[in-house]
Amino acid sequence: MLASADLARAGCLFLSDPGLGSFAWRRRASGQRGYSLCGITHTTASHGAMDLIADLLVAPVQPWDALICTSRVVHDTVSTLWRTQAEYLESRFGTKQFALPRLPVIPLGVDAEAYASVPNAEDRARWRAQLGIGDNDIAILFMGRLSFHAKAHPLPLYLALEQVARGLEGPKLHLIQSGWFSNEWIERSFNEAAAALCPSVKVVSIDGRVPETRRTIWSAADIFTSLADNIQETFGLSPLEGMAAGLPVVVSDWNGYRETVRDGVDGFRIPTRMPPAPLGTDLANRYACGIDSYDQYLARTSHFVSVDVPAATWAFQNLVQNPDLRQRMGAAGRARVRDHFDWRVVIGLHQELWRELSEVREHDPESAIPAPGAPPCPTRPDPFAAFASYPSRLLDIEQRLVLAPGASREAMQALRSLAVMKSTDLNFLPVETGEWILAYLARTESATIGEMLDQMPSGYSQSVMRAFACLHKLDLVHFVEGPIN
Repeated sequence: MLASADLARAGCLFLSDPGLGSFAWRRRASGQRGYSLCGITHTTASHGAMDLIADLLVAPVQPWDALICTSRVVHDTVSTLWRTQAEYLESRFGTKQFALPRLPVIPLGVDAEAYASVPNAEDRARWRAQLGIGDNDIAILFMGRLSFHAKAHPLPLYLALEQVARGLEGPKLHLIQSGWFSNEWIERSFNEAAAALCPSVKVVSIDGRVPETRRTIWSAADIFTSLADNIQETFGLSPLEGMAAGLPVVVSDWNGYRETVRDGVDGFRIPTRMPPAPLGTDLANRYACGIDSYDQYLARTSHFVSVDVPAATWAFQNLVQNPDLRQRMGAAGRARVRDHFDWRVVIGLHQELWRELSEVREHDPESAIPAPGAPPCPTRPDPFAAFASYPSRLLDIEQRLVLAPGASREAMQALRSLAVMKSTDLNFLPVETGEWILAYLARTESATIGEMLDQMPSGYSQSVMRAFACLHKLDLVHFVEGPIN
C-alpha cells in the first residue's frame, strides 16, 4: 500500500470493492483530510459485500469519501442495508448520528471502439457456416455465464423462443449460448431443458471464454438477449456489448438493464415480478445461519422471480419478423453506448466525482476525530495497552538499570546480527541508541530510565523506551531494586 504522503499527493485512493472501512481506519492514523477514498459496488448479495457496506456506518468514513453504485437499483440496495443497520445500532446504542460516504450512481463502461467493426462479413459467414445457420435464418445470441442461479434462468427464454419458432415459415430460429458452465451437471441441466422446452429451436453452446470467440461471435447474431433474473446481478455489461455491436437487445426489466436499455428504442425490456417482503425472511435466515451456501441462496431466491413469457415472445416475434426494426434498434443502441457508456465517458464521470470530493475535503467538517492518546482504530489498540496485564511489570522511569556482565558494543552487534533477531524488518534496536545507553551505564554503573531519558541527546526519540526493553531481552542490561552502593 502507498504511503500516506503519496496518497495525499494523489488526492484519492480508488478501491475496486465497497471495502472503504478498513482503509478509513488506516487513514485515521495519519490524518483524515489527507485524501479521499472511493469504492465501487459489484454484487451486493454476498455476505462479504453486505458486511462491507453495513460496516461503513461505524467506520470513520468522511463526507469526502464515496461509494459508487453502478446502477440506481444498487443505490436502493445499499440504502436499504444502511437503513436496517442504522435501525439496529439505534436500538442497541441509542444513536442516530451516522456519517456516511457519498453514494453517486455511475455506470460501468465498455470500449465502444472495440465493437465498431461489428458485424464483420467474414466473421459472420464463418460462424454461421460453422453453426449451420442459413442466410435467412435468425440467430439470437446470449453471452455470459450459463448459470440458472447466478445469471439467467433459461426457462422463460426457451419457452418464448419455442413459440416464435413454431410460427415461422421458412427461416429457422437459432440460439447461440456463448459462455461457460460451472460444471457438467449444470450443462446437462441446460441441455435437458432446451430439448424439452424449445425443440423447434436449434440451440448450441460454445465456449465464450476463448478470446477469439468472445471477439467475433457478435457478428453471427441478429439479436442479443439476456433475461437475467437473479439478485447476484447488479448492472450487466453484456447488453451494452450487444448494443455496441449494433444488435437489438431483448432483456429483462431487471437491475441495471433498466438503465442501459431503452424499451422500444434500443430493444425491448421484458417485465419481471418478485414477491414482496417479508416473504423471503426464511431465505435470508437460511443464508445467514450457514444452512444455505451463496449459490443456494441465489438459486432459491431466483426461483421466485418471474420473467413475462408472453411479453418476451412478442418482443422476439417483432424483431424476428422485422429486419428494419432490428437495424433501427441496433443503430440506436450503438449510438447510446458510444455517447453514454464508453469508458472515455465513464472515466470522465469518475474524474468529475474525484474533483468534487477534493473540494469537499477542503471545506466540510471532519467526523470521528481521534481523541488525544486514543488508538486510531479502537479494535486495533496498542499491543502494550491491550496486553498490559501479561508481564510481571511494565517499564517505568523509576526502574534502575545496570550493565550485565560482558555487555559491550560488540556483544550487542553480535546478538543483533543473529537470524532469530531478524524475524522482522523493524529496526527494533537502533545502534546509536543502544550504544549510548551502554556507554552511559558503563560510566555511571547504574541509572534509572528517567535519569537516562533526561540526559539523552535531543536527537533521540522518546520511543527509546523500547530500546531498554530490547537491551534487557538481549541480556545486556539488568534491572535492580534501589540505588547501587
